[in-house]
Amino acid sequence: MGATAGAVWGRTEQQDFRSRVRGTLLGAAVGDALGAPLDGLSLEEIREEHGREGLSDLASGSGRRGAISHLTQLTLFSVDGLIRAQVRRDTGAWHPPTDLHRAYLRWAATQRDWGPDERRKDDGWLAREEWLYARRSPARSCLLGFGDTVMGTPDAPKNPGEAGPGAAARSAPFGLLVGWEPRLVLQLAVECAAQTHGHPTAYLTAGAYAVIVHALARGESLDAAVQQALGLLAPLPGQQPVADALQHALGAVRQGLPTPARVEEFAGGGTATGVLAAAVYCALVAEDVRHGLCLAVNHGGPSGAAGVLAGGLLGALYGETALPPAWLAELEGRPTLLVLADDFAMEMTQGAALHGPGRASPGWLTRYPRA
Repeated sequence: MGATAGAVWGRTEQQDFRSRVRGTLLGAAVGDALGAPLDGLSLEEIREEHGREGLSDLASGSGRRGAISHLTQLTLFSVDGLIRAQVRRDTGAWHPPTDLHRAYLRWAATQRDWGPDERRKDDGWLAREEWLYARRSPARSCLLGFGDTVMGTPDAPKNPGEAGPGAAARSAPFGLLVGWEPRLVLQLAVECAAQTHGHPTAYLTAGAYAVIVHALARGESLDAAVQQALGLLAPLPGQQPVADALQHALGAVRQGLPTPARVEEFAGGGTATGVLAAAVYCALVAEDVRHGLCLAVNHGGPSGAAGVLAGGLLGALYGETALPPAWLAELEGRPTLLVLADDFAMEMTQGAALHGPGRASPGWLTRYPRA
């Protein structure tokens, strides 16, 4: 995979990259839509409602089939923030965590306001998408983390006791920065996760997940991607629980056929490390994307977050065409997801043709203002 800064992308490489970007974002959203209706249910309750094998198709949630949760909303704003960071680089201002924080504050406004405020000229196009102004059970950690303009950092994180998977579930887009060094991808994901999830295991899990997606988007196998994440985590303080969870996921592949009970061993506690381990395990043993996603959501832990993480991995690994078309057909917000994915891919591969310090496409700056 070529670099996103300064390299010339061939047509084949661009098409492959776009397929993986689409696959990652759509896969995460489909996993969210599949798992969100199961959040808060025990494995026994899931089986009572959906049969011994659990949920095997989209179920109704938030008044419709295929509805996404706040996790996908935040993932979209992660992508928006990354594009805006690239555009703002023309001005000499280059601090992506700040640009991501501004993007997340735009998401927070969607949770307060009735709809888009046309007076906010610097919002860009995503914040004007009316369908995103639906409250989809936003996590308290996110509402508190983005409840004011103070940005959390690893040294002074927001919600320092929060160890859940919510930050990791919005972190796949960082892994799509394929022109970045993996170490920098890890650092950016960690810094952005600390804006809401201040426990070291939570923000290090977000970093590990981004590094795994990064390796997959560059064509590595899932096993090699996990090994790369383990290597980058090794020198960091507080990383041992994350490393142990990933090692456990790798080892469980050899322990018999996958079952919901086995997945619940990972995810049942609801921690970021456990949910990441469950997602990695499900992606490793998946017969196909549908099987992997169903396995990832049928347990008593955070089913939506596990679906997001597993879907992002499977989408980055296999690309958009491997995703179940019947589920995509009902996925809420699919047009927005596709446009944002294509804009991201275009920015990363052809950004120099869209903007620069001395010139820029007016249409691009309207969509992604430098302010």
